[in-house]
Amino acid sequence: MVGADVTNTGSVAGTEVVQLYIRDTAASVEQPVRELKGFTRVTLAPGETKHVEFPLGFNELSFYNVDVKRTVEPTTYDIWIGGDSLATAGTELRIVE
Repeated sequence: MVGADVTNTGSVAGTEVVQLYIRDTAASVEQPVRELKGFTRVTLAPGETKHVEFPLGFNELSFYNVDVKRTVEPTTYDIWIGGDSLATAGTELRIVE
């Protein structure tokens, strides 16, 4: 799981679609620069903070290799959570053999 706190800094209630993006930086097959792997809608009162979590397992990290088999390779993933594909709040995940 990967998660983030989302806060409504405004003075009125609002709804945000929180999105999870990943990038496999060293896959054996070319991968998207940012790939949407999850999203959830969060409604927040003024000043309210909620914690959102996304699964980050085989289904989210795997891709089809040259043998057309789903796989997860040793690599580094860049991970971002935010309101759109330009999200800057991120971290890194390393998968080793």
